[in-house]
Amino acid sequence: MSTFKPFEPWTWQVPKHFNIGVACTDQHLNTPVAKTIAMIVEDDVLGTAQISFEQLARRTDQFAQLLRNLDVGLGDRVLIRLPNNLDYPTAFLGAMKRGAIAVPTSTLLTPEEVAYLARDSSATVLVTDKAAWPQLQGHLNDLKNLKHIFLSGEGAVSAHPSLNVCDLDAVLATINHCEPAQSTSADDPAYLVYTSGTTGYPKGVLHAHRALIGREPASKYWFNFANDSQDRIMHSGKFNWTYVLGSGLMDPLYLGKTVIVHEGKNDADTWTRLIAKHSATIFVGVPTIYRQIIQKSKALQADVPTLRHCMSAGEHLSDEVLQQWRDRFGVDIYEAVGMSEFSYYLSQSIARPIRAGSAGFPQPGHDIQLLDPETLQPVATGEEGMICVPDNDPGLFLRYWNLDEETAKYKHDGWFFTGDYARYDGDGYIWFLGRKDDIIKSFGYRVSPYEIERVYKSHPAVADCAAVGEELEKDKLLVVTYVILQPNAEVTADELLSFGKQHLAAYKAPKTVYLTKDFPRTKNGKILRKDINNKMAYAKSAR
Repeated sequence: MSTFKPFEPWTWQVPKHFNIGVACTDQHLNTPVAKTIAMIVEDDVLGTAQISFEQLARRTDQFAQLLRNLDVGLGDRVLIRLPNNLDYPTAFLGAMKRGAIAVPTSTLLTPEEVAYLARDSSATVLVTDKAAWPQLQGHLNDLKNLKHIFLSGEGAVSAHPSLNVCDLDAVLATINHCEPAQSTSADDPAYLVYTSGTTGYPKGVLHAHRALIGREPASKYWFNFANDSQDRIMHSGKFNWTYVLGSGLMDPLYLGKTVIVHEGKNDADTWTRLIAKHSATIFVGVPTIYRQIIQKSKALQADVPTLRHCMSAGEHLSDEVLQQWRDRFGVDIYEAVGMSEFSYYLSQSIARPIRAGSAGFPQPGHDIQLLDPETLQPVATGEEGMICVPDNDPGLFLRYWNLDEETAKYKHDGWFFTGDYARYDGDGYIWFLGRKDDIIKSFGYRVSPYEIERVYKSHPAVADCAAVGEELEKDKLLVVTYVILQPNAEVTADELLSFGKQHLAAYKAPKTVYLTKDFPRTKNGKILRKDINNKMAYAKSAR
């Protein structure tokens, strides 16, 4: 029996019509928030840029109208590959204002990976920056649905033989009249994010406009927004990640808060410097960032006097870092657990003491159950069960893109079966145990070994391979790959390491390649990843 007073009951208010783009911009017009700053971008090269809610509402209207003028229809996909800049919310929110589906992606992806996502999503539009365009354009020739390229940033625009390529700023400046935003249903598709899949290819996760409403409990029980002041949120991540799309873009803008992000190289002093410069009240990061600040910065609480709340997700925050942060800065770091299909739904809260190692509690409104996946019955307190979400939760995704069988596998019998396991203790704290699969969590990223292995198996010298996580030190897990070479193959581990860097995004590319003769396997030949270790290697790349 829990010794804590229950959270207040939560009642969902989901209107028939709802649009994320409108909710994050237009709803603030004709209010005191309209003139306040919606977003600040600190760019190492371009300097500081900012935009008010009023300006963002206008700019997203122009983007939506641009799509209309080009006959980009309802539900058409708009692929976004941009660094952190003001064009990211312009395209992301503007696409949804049109009734199109925004598809955020990472600047870390290789041109091959971008082309795959464009093909899988059947994107009509690609929004990218001019710096990336020369490397990308040669990979887009055979995409039959792709028609328009909008280029962001400074520099010249180079044409493409079969695509309409234009300067985003220039074309937006020509749009004076904007039609009203599309009146979308709360259940209409809004955005499509890609996550590591078990097939070796990224898996599309389609969300409805109601997803923003589904994250309202997080705003109250994880963020701890102040009602009587203009909070400023400093986020250390990139907008392409679902963690940042929510906590660093949609959620704060929805509530009229200012978001501050950074683009460029960073070191341990970057974040405390920017928190101080912009009087940030909330800092959102991953454990790696907090650890970096503690270990490599001399900043103290006096250097960031406005900071009152810190948040972390992506991987577990160690007890040591939490205590060191408390000692140094006088505030706690509140963790949350989420996933691409459901954003963050478990979190620590100022309403309850932090219990080190625990993920906290399901946020009110999210009726999370730990079920035995065989019987669909709740497990007893203290026992391990699969985290399951009622399929009527507003925050839950609609379906996997082009993967009906995959959707049916995880959404059935009134539940979404997350594949993650946890247990409750007697006080109702939830202890997250993770997935019973092979996904590697490295520096806040979820990396599919199958995706890495698919790329390495395309190398003519590779007979077999296995990607695993290697613990370099406590709470620091690196992606590494073990390779069995073809007979008489003449390739070094260093060459294979470079191959990975060429064909995989930086966060997926192995940090070490080991050469080995064989893998531990089951009787059926399946590789036993948990038994792989560097003692099996006869050669390795230089780290």
